Amino acid sequence: MKITLTLEQEKYIQLQLEQGNYNSIEQLISEALQLLEKRNRALQQKRLEELKLKIASGTEQIAKGQVTDGEVVFARLQEKIRLISDSEA
Repeated sequence: MKITLTLEQEKYIQLQLEQGNYNSIEQLISEALQLLEKRNRALQQKRLEELKLKIASGTEQIAKGQVTDGEVVFARLQEKIRLISDSEA
């Protein structure tokens, strides 16, 4: 695999090595990838929690009867479409 780094990235890596924070470029890259993986898992977990909240909210609305019958919704949409079509004619 070949990668191209910006000058700033190369300087940063070199500085980290010079300061003794890492023993090798491989060690630095390995830790960077581990942190990226951890971040991605946290983002996925956050999205999952948000989805669970939306589902719970919808389930609560259904339980309270705060829903509209699908046939009513489609009838309203068809009426709006008819009105638009009539106004364009």
